[in-house]
Formats: sequence, structure tokens, C-alpha cells
Amino acid sequence: MPSVLPAGGELAFSNVTRRFGSRAAVDAFSVVIAPGETLCLLGPSGCGKTTTLRIAAGLERADAGEIRIDGRLMDGAGVFVPPERRGVGLMFQDFALFPHLRVAENVAFGLRELAPAARLLRAHELLEHVGMARFARSYPHELSGGEQQRVALARALAPNPRILLMDEPFSGLDPLLRDQVRGDTFALLRKLGTTVLLVTHDPREAMDVGDRIALMRAGRIAQIGAAADMFDHPVDREAASFFGDLNVIHAFVAMHKAPTAFGSVPALSLAEGTEVEVLVRPQAFVVNPAGGGGALAHVISSRRAGSETVLELELERGALPAGTPAMPLLRARLPVRNPPQPGEKVRLEADLSRALVFPCQQRAGGPRTRAPDEK
Repeated sequence: MPSVLPAGGELAFSNVTRRFGSRAAVDAFSVVIAPGETLCLLGPSGCGKTTTLRIAAGLERADAGEIRIDGRLMDGAGVFVPPERRGVGLMFQDFALFPHLRVAENVAFGLRELAPAARLLRAHELLEHVGMARFARSYPHELSGGEQQRVALARALAPNPRILLMDEPFSGLDPLLRDQVRGDTFALLRKLGTTVLLVTHDPREAMDVGDRIALMRAGRIAQIGAAADMFDHPVDREAASFFGDLNVIHAFVAMHKAPTAFGSVPALSLAEGTEVEVLVRPQAFVVNPAGGGGALAHVISSRRAGSETVLELELERGALPAGTPAMPLLRARLPVRNPPQPGEKVRLEADLSRALVFPCQQRAGGPRTRAPDEK
């Protein structure tokens, strides 16, 4: 099969800012995406990730800062290169295929610099790459959503972009199809060495495909790194909670540790008596029979969630370390077929090796410190 794409290019943002009135949608944003790398911009709606992508594409102009592709200035210092001259491909949630054109004609549409025969040849090469060659003469309405997305990918890759910009391209597909199409798409992009900037609000998607993840908050990067670093070493509670459910256990630091009903967690950098939040993911819990080891608790609710069972549990007050603030219900996710039922008493253990400790910020004035003689 012929290769139709060059190697990926480098995309660099340097202190990029974009304002809408008094609000900075993107605020001093800086990152370099290496050739062939996939960087995922992750964050909730309104955090600035789509505006950042649009600035890279040339669909928005930066108010300050610079955008460079392979070292060439695209936006900044009085220079603005329009989208069609940046050599980037674009994919959006809306496939935007022309309904009156056949699949091959859709893919060939942006190749006007080539002769008609060469355009169709390139279109067929790309359709081979995405497994859609047999649908070359079909119309978009004759295709499924996943098939339309593959055609949209072929069209985005047809002009030989070194960089592909993708804004929530899989969010319109049902979950099972989304996983398959996304997996196939990124297998192809890695094979071709294409540089990718992917915008997503789905942390699982970002962890599945991103070489690095940039978690955005109010137009800035709150944290950037590989998926494992983001999950295991978040910068704060908000970042931690973005990657999955958390149980929040309040404690006071004593002898450089945060004591809980399940053991103590190191808190070396925090002052003695500081109130902290110990964050424990639901998957860290083990539920034992009432006569086993662990803290005594009773089951409030039990429900199946796919291959797991989700339990809500309340610890017996006597299981809490002295002076521990009141604890909300705990949530545990267990791969069990015969889980305990509401009203049952159990013993609860937790693997604290991945527990996270942050100063408590929920009270007015931030974390409080317990006096040495306070009980």
C-alpha cells in the first residue's frame, strides 16, 4: 500500500492568549507538541480547549503570543497565515460530509491543485488506509456513523497534513463503536507518524490515546504529563477528581502522617495538626465478612455496574481514629458476583499505597490546624 503522508510536524504554542471581552478564553498557553506525538487537551466545557485548537488551525487569531509549525511563525508579531496554508488537517464531531457527493468525491474535494484523475487516485489510497475502499461510490447517507467518521478521517488526511487537529471527533458515536473507531483511527495515525492535537472532555479517551495529556482549567494548563502521572500524581483534588470517583476522608496530620480508619498515609510536607483530605479511589477497597479484618461498616446500598458492584458504606463511629471529623458515605467498586446487601455489616480494608493527601480547602479560610491539645 503506498504511503500518502509525510512524517508529523512540530506544533508550538508560546504564551498564546485569546480574549472575548474581559474574559480570557485562553490565557498565556504554552506547550510544544513533538513530531508524531498525540497531545490531548482535556477539560470541562468552557475551559478553553476548543479555542486553543481553533487558534492552531487559524480559525481564530491569538490576541497575544505565537503559534509556530516546524519553527515557522503562523500567528503572532503581525504575522497571520490563513488555515489553508498551514498544512494542518481538521476533524470535528460533525462529520460535515457533502450529501450530494459520493464517498470518493468527498475525500477528493479539497485536492483541487491536482488533476481530476490524481484526485481520485489519492482518495482511493486514503480510503484503503481507513478500510473504506469498497464504499467509494456510496453516498454518506448510506453509511453508518462509524463509517462516516472513517470517511471524514480520510478526507482530513488527503491533503497530506503533518499535523491533525481533532475536536471531539468520536463523541457522536455510541460507546462500543466509539472505542473501535477511535482505536483504528489512532493505530493508523501512529503508523503514519502524524502529529495530533485532540480536544476531549473524556478522561478515559485521553488516557487511552494520548502520549501526553494537558489538563486545562480557565484557559491555562493546570497539569501536563503522561496518563499514569496524571492519574497517580495529580496536582490537586480537582485534578484528581477529573480522572475518576474519589472518596474524601478528612484527617489531621500527626507525626507527619494522616491517620485514617484504614491506616496512615504519609504527609511529610504538611505541618503538625493540619486538616487534610485523604483521597481514596473506590477500586482501592476490599470488603471482608463481618468476622474478618478491617474497619467495621454497614452497607447502605449495593448495585451492579457492568462487571463491577458499587457499594455505599458507612463506617461505625468506633472505627474512626480519635478526633477524626465526621465522614460521609464511602463508595467501593468491587469485582464480585455475590456482593453484600443493604443492612449487612462488613469489614472494610483499603490499599492506601495510591492514596493522595492534600490540605483541606473546603472550609472558609482554607485548611485549619488543630491545636496540640484539641481532641
